[in-house]
Amino acid sequence: MNVAAAYTFAWRNATKIPEPVLRGLFTAVADVTWLRHGKAVRRMESNYARVRPDLDAAAVRRLSRAGMRSYMRYFREAFTLQGVTTAKLRARVRLEGYDEHVRPVIDDGGAVSLALGHLGNWDLAGAYGSQYLAGVLTVAERLKPDELFEEFLRFRGSLGIDVLALGNGDVLGALVRGAKEGGRLLPLLSDRDLTSTGIEVDLAGHRARVAAGPALVGLEAEVPVHAVGITYERLRGARRRTAGTPWGIVIHFYPPLPVPDVGLPRAERARLLTQGWVDQLAGSIVEHTHDWHMLQRVFVADLGPARQRAARENG
Repeated sequence: MNVAAAYTFAWRNATKIPEPVLRGLFTAVADVTWLRHGKAVRRMESNYARVRPDLDAAAVRRLSRAGMRSYMRYFREAFTLQGVTTAKLRARVRLEGYDEHVRPVIDDGGAVSLALGHLGNWDLAGAYGSQYLAGVLTVAERLKPDELFEEFLRFRGSLGIDVLALGNGDVLGALVRGAKEGGRLLPLLSDRDLTSTGIEVDLAGHRARVAAGPALVGLEAEVPVHAVGITYERLRGARRRTAGTPWGIVIHFYPPLPVPDVGLPRAERARLLTQGWVDQLAGSIVEHTHDWHMLQRVFVADLGPARQRAARENG
């Protein structure tokens, strides 16, 4: 299967399909994937079981069905996002904590480093942010094949999001320069370590490895670091009619993290900041576990021996 061609076809043609039909199609894909109980679904269930020890195996299995539906909802929305009107965009997004914690910094010409998890719909959040809050600068994992990654960059660019490719030059330096220019949100998907050079933390009672980016940008650019939880909510009444869909998202901005003592080593300061945003984000993950689209290994106990050795050597 030509994955790049399939994604390109979806991005270019999904908007031509009526919303109810598309919604039914992606729900069916989610349910079939869940019933097949393949490797990705089993990994999702393993991750869910770790953050929700209160649930038995049957409850985790049911939760993973809601998780797959949430995940497919993300893709359905992403494929049609370029055709969303400004009125629909506004109706689909609700903010919590932005006016209290972030707006004063942006209004003063500053920037903020935002630690995101694979929660809800981060592309919808980015589109909304670039339209109504501030410039958005982020990083993306380089996808294979190259044609798929180029299509992905065009998609993000059409939403007003500036994207740096992970592994392409000095990404951290580019983020720091962007932050120092001010007037920007720098959201980084960080609840998974893609490089084996991340930071080991406690996530909901289990050791996990996450990205160091949000903390390093905050320290190097001297900007606040916040966790951001993005979760789905049901829409009703006038808001649902305007949105054109039964689902919207809540973007929850947590308070800024305390700046660690400058007398501490840089690595320890980064670790403290990282554990801080992980503690905040864990609240969203535990409360809205079905919106956590984590189908990969994130907990140290699940990493293979090679990844564990690399993590120890770089940690």
